[in-house]
Amino acid sequence: MIQPIAHYGCHFLIPLGVALVWFKPQWKTAYLIMIAGMLIDLDHLLATPIFSPNRCSINFHPLHTYYAIGIYVLLLFPKKTRLIGLGLVIHILADVVDCSFM
Repeated sequence: MIQPIAHYGCHFLIPLGVALVWFKPQWKTAYLIMIAGMLIDLDHLLATPIFSPNRCSINFHPLHTYYAIGIYVLLLFPKKTRLIGLGLVIHILADVVDCSFM
């Protein structure tokens, strides 16, 4: 029971905290941009079954591969893509909660 709470809490609360602390004047916009990182979960629709409670998303789904994660990290550096990169990296970190290799 605690695992889904931790997983979805990371997806929604960490971006909120980041937005409130580091992007205070425009926190709502920053939060929405980071939450848009959830869209990479659309790659789950390519899996059979679509949802498996014991499956680790990292390096299983196309937008959760190590190559994609490398691109997400690179997005952190240019100021224009930083919020997108933050949302994607936070999303991946939240997905790590479901993986047994950590």
